[in-house]
Amino acid sequence: MYGRSSVGHRLIIIAMAVVTMSCGKQVKHVSVERPAFSGDSAYAFVEKQLAFGPRVPNSKGHTDCAVWLIQELRRFGAEVELQKGTLLDYAGRPQQIINIIGHFYSTESSENLPLAPILLCAHYDTRAWCDEEPLYEDRAYNVPGANDGASGVAVLLEVARQIGLKEARKQPVDIIFFDCEDQGTPHSYTGKQREDTWCLGSQLFAKNYTELYGANAVSVYRYGILLDMVGAPDAVFPREMYSLQYAQNDVEMIWRRAKALGYGRYFVDKASFPITDDHYYLNLAGIPCVDIIHYDSNNAAGFASWWHTRQDDIQNVDKTTLQAVGEVVLSVLDN
Repeated sequence: MYGRSSVGHRLIIIAMAVVTMSCGKQVKHVSVERPAFSGDSAYAFVEKQLAFGPRVPNSKGHTDCAVWLIQELRRFGAEVELQKGTLLDYAGRPQQIINIIGHFYSTESSENLPLAPILLCAHYDTRAWCDEEPLYEDRAYNVPGANDGASGVAVLLEVARQIGLKEARKQPVDIIFFDCEDQGTPHSYTGKQREDTWCLGSQLFAKNYTELYGANAVSVYRYGILLDMVGAPDAVFPREMYSLQYAQNDVEMIWRRAKALGYGRYFVDKASFPITDDHYYLNLAGIPCVDIIHYDSNNAAGFASWWHTRQDDIQNVDKTTLQAVGEVVLSVLDN
């Protein structure tokens, strides 16, 4: 299924409903446009991020990756905004945050009623500690972040590339790469373990958003989609609980689209426990946001066995999964 890189859309038949009637069986064909998306390109974007090394905040790899992301978004036609600020980390120290925002505006005449933009996001930092390693001496290593970080960014870069190839765009889109998502309190810390030490980049964005528009304002965005750990060969994306609480209609819309495209084995019809992820703070700010995240109910931690370990490398990224997620996101944008 992967490796499609042609521009434009191909109309194909991907779903059929069989209706049994008294005179026999009649087949009803449902047509869905499958958008152009290249799993090969997304995979290459994962490899490029890994080439920078771990993207731990304040490291060279983190800075180099941020510069590259800015350049790529501009190359694809986005107007890039940098959102900078500081929030306190788990030990009460100021942590510098740089969120990277790419604005893709509508190309339609201003005489038409403008559509509210759709927000797409992922985090680009990687965790400084391999907390889930069984051997204590391995926990000081940085997480490579092939899946937890790079996969979501890679899919959105390919989405950005496809948006940039379009001569006409009706739907405005903001693509946000959040910083400091994965620097929450390490297991080794002897102080208080706090949930609000995670997702600092989205907390900064939510804080600025509510200061600008007000806590109870109608959302500036139609909805948001967060991608987190979306590249594993056996990825399963259940309907995350906070997403259902704040953006149920959008969850239903996305999962229906995934099934129509033939990706029901990834986007499964079951709910997961609530997950404190970047979408949580967007939802609190009034932006309905859906988290597409790999959840593994067979693991006590709730995530895959490689999560927050040295094994979060390129071997746990599959082009077919990237293809599936990318097609779903682009199909939702187009419809």
